Amino acid sequence: MRNPIPVSAPSLNEPAFSLCVYCGSRNGATLAYAELAREVGHWIGEHQGQLVYGGGRSGLMGVVADAALEAGARVIGVIPQALVDREHAHRGCTELLIVDTMHERKRLMAEYSNAFVALPGGIGTFEEFFETWTWRQLGYHNKPLGLLNHSGYYDSMLEFLRHGVNQGFMDDSQMHLIEVNDRPAPLLEKLIESAGLPTAVRLDQI
Repeated sequence: MRNPIPVSAPSLNEPAFSLCVYCGSRNGATLAYAELAREVGHWIGEHQGQLVYGGGRSGLMGVVADAALEAGARVIGVIPQALVDREHAHRGCTELLIVDTMHERKRLMAEYSNAFVALPGGIGTFEEFFETWTWRQLGYHNKPLGLLNHSGYYDSMLEFLRHGVNQGFMDDSQMHLIEVNDRPAPLLEKLIESAGLPTAVRLDQI
């Protein structure tokens, strides 16, 4: 990693929690998606939290970061050098961590977070969500994971996942590892409540 976050002792200004948000680098087909991302960012700031995300400035990624900053949250962006070179980095982040690989990006995002939530997005969002979910079931971490199913965006995916259970390739215990809700506030409250105090993880073994 090129510029790690300085490690300091806890202070009165330390965030109450650190939430990792996965979401699209595009805005989506309707303004409702941006409004959703803005609501999530504001919620994090209004509850004295910290946003951890992929460090981009475009699409829902930029919206959630700007909203969190606007609401007073600390924002940590983690982005590979290759994307910085393409001018995709959000230079307004409180801390912008520039790493060498996508794998390092995802690992650091997980390490600096108490919980995870996926908003609507594309294949990058899907990949991050599924990898973090896989890490949870394998015991590499025990942090809560949520899916914000705004306007039924993830209905078809959830139906397919249930098909996987019915066909014997998954089971209900895996499905119970994720919280699903179509409204931001109840889902985020549940995730933070479930996170509790930070616990030992094995993300360094991934």
